[in-house]
Amino acid sequence: MRADLARVHEAVDACVAVPAWSLRGQDLVDALDAAVAVQQKVAALVLGLVREVDGSGLAREQGATGTAAWLRNRLRLSPGAARLLVGDAHRLDAGPEAVREAVAAGAVSVEQARVIATAVETVHREAGAAAADKAVGLLLDWAGEFDPDGLRRLSHRILDHVAPQIADDAQRRALEAAEKRDHRDRYLNLSTQDGRVRLTGLLDVETSALLRTVLDPLTRPHGQDDDRTPGQRRHDALADVCRLALRTGDLPDNGSEATQVVVTTSFDALVGQLDAGILDAGQALSAETVRRLACDAQILPAVLGGTGQVLDVGRQRRLFTGPIRRALVLRDGGCAFPGCDRPPRWCAGHHVTHWSAGGRTAVENGVLLCARHHRVVHHDGWQVRIAADGHPEFVPPAWIDPRQQARRSTYHRRC
Repeated sequence: MRADLARVHEAVDACVAVPAWSLRGQDLVDALDAAVAVQQKVAALVLGLVREVDGSGLAREQGATGTAAWLRNRLRLSPGAARLLVGDAHRLDAGPEAVREAVAAGAVSVEQARVIATAVETVHREAGAAAADKAVGLLLDWAGEFDPDGLRRLSHRILDHVAPQIADDAQRRALEAAEKRDHRDRYLNLSTQDGRVRLTGLLDVETSALLRTVLDPLTRPHGQDDDRTPGQRRHDALADVCRLALRTGDLPDNGSEATQVVVTTSFDALVGQLDAGILDAGQALSAETVRRLACDAQILPAVLGGTGQVLDVGRQRRLFTGPIRRALVLRDGGCAFPGCDRPPRWCAGHHVTHWSAGGRTAVENGVLLCARHHRVVHHDGWQVRIAADGHPEFVPPAWIDPRQQARRSTYHRRC
């Protein structure tokens, strides 16, 4: 085998030496198909060798705690990849011979074989060996047309094709088992990484449906100039949902206090942008971000003097709440930034003249802005002013409009 593999090595080296750009049309397609077929055959060989290493106890003989740990060290694999390799080797060895032959022939990928083996195991358990044999043939045929995800979706209804008389009961039991598994395995983790927070988790079906339903309407682009990636739009949509939840006032108390985000900063930093702020969770924020957050009725600005004494803890007179907010809603109808259609419930009150600079919390010094355009106004050079007729208008930075002509929102206009 070593001699044969050496010849394969030489043949692959010869192919690699041929520049891919020299191939055109069908020659390029044929070369890609052949390379993938070789890759899949080699994958089948690797799984067979891994199974033998595991069965022979070689890994423990060489001092490893197990085959996965041995593979991780020898092949420089991640722990998950090493465990998956051992699992695939066992799965292929214990599965139907027809599947092993298909993988060895390069007709079925290892990932497809994994799907088939799982489905066949279920059919064998629910309907017996004869139905399992029928399922193997059917799934191998489908593998020639569908990728692993498509094959997995079809495999969920395989009993309808090979054992329809028990399919309904089996489907009910499978769904019940899946719901119990989803409930058991659900989790959500927030971990700090380089000052940011990494969110990871596994949601059950019901919660994932709730999340998609809430986020989807908020992830569509804000006009043609929205250059955010889909991931960034989902991030911003999640932030919008959190702000909406804070604004409802219906969240439970947190330690007998209203649920609020607390940002700590010095008074000089807030006025002169000389320093950063700190969230109650410990992450640092720029002074300009603190200034933007301070506009929101659910952000509690804890302003400290030079010796750390508390000068102000967000008195209600500085927040756009109650009658003042209602007046802003009546006037602006939603986000007042030109072209934005966000409704009032997604908006925070923004001080035209910052409250840290002496601006009053009053209708004539306020404007409703959604989270995205609140950030734009604070960070991207846009200026807000209240015109003579009492309505807000926005002056773009010179790099957007050299003439800097004021713009207004027409989306929420009532007349």
